[in-house]
Amino acid sequence: MADTADMAPSRTTPRRAANGATRPRRASVRAKGDDLEAQVEQLQADLKSITHTISRMGELGVDEVKSRAKSQASNLVDRGKTAMSDAQDEFSQIEKQIKDTIREKPLTAVAGAIALGFVLAVITR
Repeated sequence: MADTADMAPSRTTPRRAANGATRPRRASVRAKGDDLEAQVEQLQADLKSITHTISRMGELGVDEVKSRAKSQASNLVDRGKTAMSDAQDEFSQIEKQIKDTIREKPLTAVAGAIALGFVLAVITR
């Protein structure tokens, strides 16, 4: 039977280690190591970029939320002022009506006040 050297005389067989595996070439290992280091550095740079982008997005989101909250608060304050003004107007009209009723019918107003006082006295006993 023919040996490997007989079939391909220009080809040499690689040296085998003690466990039977071939020894890798040091230059290709270095090239692969350098390539791997470059890839790791690129991944680190990409992660830094992604982190920076996410933090900026978060900052923009916080600013947007603050802006919306301020706008909502301003709207609520305006609505509160309007409601307070409306309530004051309503109470001043009721007060005017009560004063007018007392002026028109003073005896009825005094009798109503006495009746109300009596009811409150009975309730609080």
